[in-house]
Amino acid sequence: MPSSCLITGATGFVGGHLVHTCVERGWSTRALVRAGTDAAPLERSGVAVLRGDLTEPATLPAAVDGVDVIFHCAAKVGDWGPVEDYRTVNVAGLRALLDACRDKPVKRFVHLSSLGVYAARHHFGTDETEPLPKHHVDGYTQTKVESEQLALSHAREHGFPVVVLRPGFIYGPQDRTVLPKLIHALRRRRVRYLGDNGRAMNTIYVGNLIDAMFRAAEEPRAVGQVYNLTDGEAVSKRRFLEALADGMGIPRPRPLPVPLWFARPLARLLEARARKQGSAEAPVLTQARVKFLGLNLDFSIEKARRELGYRPRVSFDEGMRQTVDWYKKNA
Repeated sequence: MPSSCLITGATGFVGGHLVHTCVERGWSTRALVRAGTDAAPLERSGVAVLRGDLTEPATLPAAVDGVDVIFHCAAKVGDWGPVEDYRTVNVAGLRALLDACRDKPVKRFVHLSSLGVYAARHHFGTDETEPLPKHHVDGYTQTKVESEQLALSHAREHGFPVVVLRPGFIYGPQDRTVLPKLIHALRRRRVRYLGDNGRAMNTIYVGNLIDAMFRAAEEPRAVGQVYNLTDGEAVSKRRFLEALADGMGIPRPRPLPVPLWFARPLARLLEARARKQGSAEAPVLTQARVKFLGLNLDFSIEKARRELGYRPRVSFDEGMRQTVDWYKKNA
């Protein structure tokens, strides 16, 4: 059984939960943390903090030396900005980390990807056999595809024990980035979903994701494989947004009376105008947001159930209750 690990992105939402669980399990835990980042909470938890950066390859060999498992959670996220900015971290940074692992006795490399790598269309039970598109609507998903391909090619060519996980929309306590922005937008009545909207949203509670990450680290059959991950239940966009609004005691969002066939070219037009103006801020409607708010995003997790023994422990209703309770106490 693995007993030591390195976590990239340890100060982030998923990484923070992962650190807590690793320490709880008694693993010797190491975190790669950028210079200037407050690492005091990690150190108080007994985590060994190594200062380094994915964009500084010279800092990585010491970080990976002597660990059994690497959980690669760090990434540049978002739906706006030059693709090269995302590529620097998500692809070149991953390449540097993989290169640092050469000749190291790493037993498992768990690479956190995203269900966003699939084509921007309706999905109804799509599984891992679906080919990925070469071109995506934003820099984040584009480079997530590229980073997956890099990790898997490293596994094929060098026999490196990579596992790729594709979680859906991650929610839960301690999210200090996405959830606060969404709640703020709901309060200002700036969140609208397209259509009625009973279309699937592919949610995953952070605790369920952590369970899957440990299974990926420990299951021999997982090496070289890719797994979709969700809560395993039907959660529509409307249900998610209304549960969040109701929990926070704010008005429910209303549907946007714009058909999907119109919203998509409108998003492309607004993006083109914003780029022409050199805007650092995304327009009110982007192709990524149309995908998030308007498309049916239902993906099969049968492979993860079958090979990893993945069984989501926390239901959506319970996960949302815990999420809202934490936010009310910590906002």
